[in-house]
Order: sequence, then C-alpha cells, then structure tokens
Amino acid sequence: MLKKNYVVTEISAAPDGGPYVLVALVEPRDLKSTSQPFFSPNVTMSFTSIEDLMKNLQRTFTGLSRQTVTIVKFDMREYEESGLKVGDKVYLEITKVEKEGV
Repeated sequence: MLKKNYVVTEISAAPDGGPYVLVALVEPRDLKSTSQPFFSPNVTMSFTSIEDLMKNLQRTFTGLSRQTVTIVKFDMREYEESGLKVGDKVYLEITKVEKEGV
C-alpha cells in the first residue's frame, strides 16, 4: 500500500467537454507561491509538419511549471460528493489488488 500527501492546486473541466473533472495535486514540498495553472487555456498547439509539432511541444513544456503535478480524473458525481476545493490537503492511497489463481 502506498499513501501520499497532496494539496489540490487546480480543478478544471474536461478539455474535451466530457462529463468529468480534472483535479491537479502537488506534494506540499513542491508548492511554489508563483506557480502558474497547469491547465492553461493559453496553451494551443497547431502544426503542419512533424518539425512544427516538435517546436510547439518544446515551447509548451518549457512554459509549464517545474513542479511535478499528479492529475486525477473524477466523474461529475464523484467530484460533487468529494467536496474538494483548491487548497485542500488530501491523501492518495494506492493498494495493489491480489488475485488468486489464473
């Protein structure tokens, strides 16, 4: 079992308009007072060749914050029931399911 402490740094609607919410989590030690949003609406990518794609990818990633962000996807019901808001401290627990037999 793995249990980690995080802080909710951003809550965003699905970029594709789907019925889910993306929640950005950062470890408390990685928090910066001047961090920019991870799901920036100003980041757009358009390309006409592989070379353009590579240039845009590097430019996009260069603009991202240097902190490690964990993204969790919730459906609308889960999100509403969770009551999460930016700044909340949360624990993420991962447990491996052991299967018996084949």
